Amino acid sequence: MTEFELVPEEWGGTTIFVPVSALKKTGLTELLEQISLVAEVEELKANPERSATGVVIESRMDKGRGPVATLLMQDGTLKVGQSIVVGTVPGRVRSLINDRGERVQEAGPSCPVEILGLDSVPNAGDRFDVVPTDEDAARVADMRKQKLVDASKGDNKMSLDAIFSKLKVGAVKELAIVLKSDVAGSAEAIKGMFEKVATEEVKVKIVHSAVGGINESDVLLASSAKGIVVGFNVRPDGGAQSEAKRLGVEIKTYTIVYELMDDMKKALGGLLTPETRETQLGRAEVRNVFTVPKIGLIAGCSVVDGKILRSAQVRLVRDGKVIYTGKLGSLKRFKDDAKEVAQGYECGIGIENYNDVKVGDVIEAFSQESVAREL
Repeated sequence: MTEFELVPEEWGGTTIFVPVSALKKTGLTELLEQISLVAEVEELKANPERSATGVVIESRMDKGRGPVATLLMQDGTLKVGQSIVVGTVPGRVRSLINDRGERVQEAGPSCPVEILGLDSVPNAGDRFDVVPTDEDAARVADMRKQKLVDASKGDNKMSLDAIFSKLKVGAVKELAIVLKSDVAGSAEAIKGMFEKVATEEVKVKIVHSAVGGINESDVLLASSAKGIVVGFNVRPDGGAQSEAKRLGVEIKTYTIVYELMDDMKKALGGLLTPETRETQLGRAEVRNVFTVPKIGLIAGCSVVDGKILRSAQVRLVRDGKVIYTGKLGSLKRFKDDAKEVAQGYECGIGIENYNDVKVGDVIEAFSQESVAREL
């Protein structure tokens, strides 16, 4: 909390901390008292006579009622029948439902209410404003949409710094996702979790996020982005399923957020560059060196530790320094080829494409394997 400059009064800060428990029903009275105190000291007031404004707490698509948004009134009074703009979504207030589930005709400052009558589902965190007419609502919504489009175009302008940064992250891999959920709050929480599991090497790119069921447009978007469709508490319709089968787009649906995150971690882990692990197999000391016609130089060795495998890679060490690393060319016991030679036995070792071997050198045998990394 201190990272965000929220320092409790006990530590010399100005932030009031009140321990509360909804389960034990403790601290709630003290919390309300402190809120009232802060509002009084800082003169936090609202004008119930002005046009209503506030913020969206939650939104969802209800099967029977259509788009539903939970609004927190910050100023003014919202009434049934008024025209409203919520983010980029216009509408007319058809119904207001308070926190007790009762239908009301108006809602004043600090009141949370559910609103029906919007054209589509807004995003959590969007601001809303009351406007005089439906035409004004549509015009304001179009202006806000255009601003978003202009802002996105501005992001595409290239500077030298932007080009350099893109070059630096050229090796970054992305998992493109089209995210659909039952409520906007769930989508925001899932996006936050995606940001936490992403790394510098592998990132999650949310191509599109919205509230509602999975449709053909979501599948087409995922196909063009070469990604997948993820649904939380929603299902694909028949058209989306057939289109996904035709295009080869994977649709993953979940009802438990932990299962979703486990699968995402596995998917991101699959995009990580595999980790190379080395296993030491054995060491052999060079006791003599022979030159064999048509074969080349063979080192007569004694295995002093572990075992030497014919399929192993080898490292030639001289006076504690690595001289050469390569493949084992040949491994013999007397005149016969051997698959492996264990500790305590002698053998002849040939290093592929390398002949500078001297008495006293140490040949280390090892193997390497690629192991999938986990987040």
